[in-house]
Amino acid sequence: MSDPSLATFREETRQWLAENCPATMRTRMIAGEEMNGGFKRRSTQPDAEIWLSAMVSRGWTAPTWPAEYGGGGLDKDHFLVLLDEMLRIKARPPLGGMGITMIGPTLLEYGSPDQKARHLPKIASGELAWCQGYSEPGAGSDLASLRTKAEDQGDFYRVNGSKIWTSGASHADWIFCLVRTDFSVPKHDGISFLLFSMDSPGVTTKPIRLLNGESPFCETFFDNVEVPKDDLVHRVNQGWTVAKRLLQHERSGFSQLASAGKAGVMERISPSLPLPDLARHYARGILDHKLRDEITRHQMRATALSLTQQRALAEAETNTPGAATSIFKYVEAEIVKNQLELQLQIRGSQAFGWKGSSFSDEEIFMGRLWLESKAISIAGGSNEIQLNIIAKRVLGLPG
Repeated sequence: MSDPSLATFREETRQWLAENCPATMRTRMIAGEEMNGGFKRRSTQPDAEIWLSAMVSRGWTAPTWPAEYGGGGLDKDHFLVLLDEMLRIKARPPLGGMGITMIGPTLLEYGSPDQKARHLPKIASGELAWCQGYSEPGAGSDLASLRTKAEDQGDFYRVNGSKIWTSGASHADWIFCLVRTDFSVPKHDGISFLLFSMDSPGVTTKPIRLLNGESPFCETFFDNVEVPKDDLVHRVNQGWTVAKRLLQHERSGFSQLASAGKAGVMERISPSLPLPDLARHYARGILDHKLRDEITRHQMRATALSLTQQRALAEAETNTPGAATSIFKYVEAEIVKNQLELQLQIRGSQAFGWKGSSFSDEEIFMGRLWLESKAISIAGGSNEIQLNIIAKRVLGLPG
């Protein structure tokens, strides 16, 4: 029997979205128009500010968070209705970034009452942009080998060390950072999880220029940075537990669903035409049967991933399933690389344009994304690490 309250909520939500979601926020997002929090880098699309303000007023930037922390307080069923109605009009996410998708959900589980009260409302309102201080020059896939240290100074920790591949560090306001607080115990047991401002004395960043010409990543350096103990998350030397939970949120793919499918890497790689139409355009109407079969297989895999993510979201209550997050991360990485390889085959020599009037903006953009995609099976946890997790937790193979 259907819940009449859901039907009423759907009707009210549909009407509210129709009245408050600008037409420009129902189109495909282009680079620079996203809203990831903070004021150091805002959207190039003015209507994004209007859309964000409207959604903040409803708590729908973080629909399932408690209202006291700036969220919408929606249960799972009402949340799914909101997603469905946003998808129906192809609404963009009002807010993305690591605050909403990573540290926010983690603080809901592990943060102290004070930490939740200080940080979550500012995340939900888009006031702050966050970055992730995990990887180091000598600690990538083997993250627990990190060497950045935090020394207990009574009321605060003194942090020294460095991080690398820190996405968005140059325009982030705060960082969630893994540090070593005990070097005398097994490596997983001496790690703590800290939060601190990127404007703290002693914090510096240096952008890393990539092969595609962009600099989304940074080297980040900590030189005697003082971090109040109020921003130690969970307990000292137990940060590894928090770090693993945060990675589940990052890799689950649920954040993309919560964005109505309009954000993230899958949105960025979508060409202006569906792949079959794109192939016909470049082939002048004659579609090679082998390429047609490859496109069909790709679309089937992408659809299967999306449906599986939606089912997992519908089945989830409060906990993100552990092994499923690794499956989603691995499969999505392979789908992204495959899709951009298909675009390369479709465009032929037009796929290799770097600049110049003989190449369209989309050809140049997608060519650079193809170069960037080579890192996706490493970033956020390498494919090999994800396969190891799947082997242990799903197949029951020995470690």
